[in-house]
Amino acid sequence: MNPIEITDQQMQEFGAALVAKERSPITIRGYVSDVRLFCTWHLRKYREPLTFENLTAAALRAYKQHLLEEQAKPKTVNRRLASLAAFADWARQAGYLNDRNPAQGITKVPQAPLSPRWLDHKQQAALLRTVEKEVQAAIRRYPRLQVAYLRDAAIVCLMLNTGLRVKEVVGLRLKDVLLNERKGTVIVRQGKGGKRREIPLNAQARKALQDYLDVRPEVTADGFFVGQSNQNVQEKTVQRAVKRFAEAAGMGDISAHVLRHTFAKSLIDKGVTLEKVAALLGHTSLETTQIYITPGERDLEEAVTKLEA
Repeated sequence: MNPIEITDQQMQEFGAALVAKERSPITIRGYVSDVRLFCTWHLRKYREPLTFENLTAAALRAYKQHLLEEQAKPKTVNRRLASLAAFADWARQAGYLNDRNPAQGITKVPQAPLSPRWLDHKQQAALLRTVEKEVQAAIRRYPRLQVAYLRDAAIVCLMLNTGLRVKEVVGLRLKDVLLNERKGTVIVRQGKGGKRREIPLNAQARKALQDYLDVRPEVTADGFFVGQSNQNVQEKTVQRAVKRFAEAAGMGDISAHVLRHTFAKSLIDKGVTLEKVAALLGHTSLETTQIYITPGERDLEEAVTKLEA
């Protein structure tokens, strides 16, 4: 039996398998790109195209050593090895590989834990002040934009106070947000991995959501947040809203995911336990939540400053 060369057809099959597993588009592109880079390296190194037969542990170890010699960051090396491990797993399930996963037993490169980016208390306050100013200015100068600005303000406030992912914000339906004067709840019916969770709403989030509901147009779309075409908002709408307010506050390019990190970090700083933070974020493992107890640059600066007291 002739060795099967890994071609675009196999790469497309691999990508389709990742889609079936509901991996994010960014993850899929990254995995496929990493495998293609390995194919290019293999051809240059061994002067023969990569096949499933020569997808071996020895080749992977040599590739790891090559990346280290090229001074690739530990995070990059580990990500590429993880991509190749996922590819080999798929190849075994698809019948292209008969042996065990060649990536098994290849150790990761040690790397210092990195804290995610988040906004400190002053930055959060500055962002919310800017949101309020922008909304009031829009109401005075451009009344027709009032709905859009109140919607975007509610999105930012909701994410800061619940840690929802962008996809979860977009997926909210009217029935998923329960509000009254004294309390409220947002229901995430299809979180990451299909998990359902309920998140209590504080007074700040409740007010922002109610302000938007008071002007939300009566449309057939059942999404909580709707766009100008009276259809459910898209992910790019959420990202643009966060970016616009952040730039107006002088913070540069802040992604919506930073607000999720900010929510989690704020809870940790207030003494909330990891178990509760994990439940609010929809994490399956506490290991995922532990990144928020990793000191950030500002944490370390404050620690050193205490020596001057």
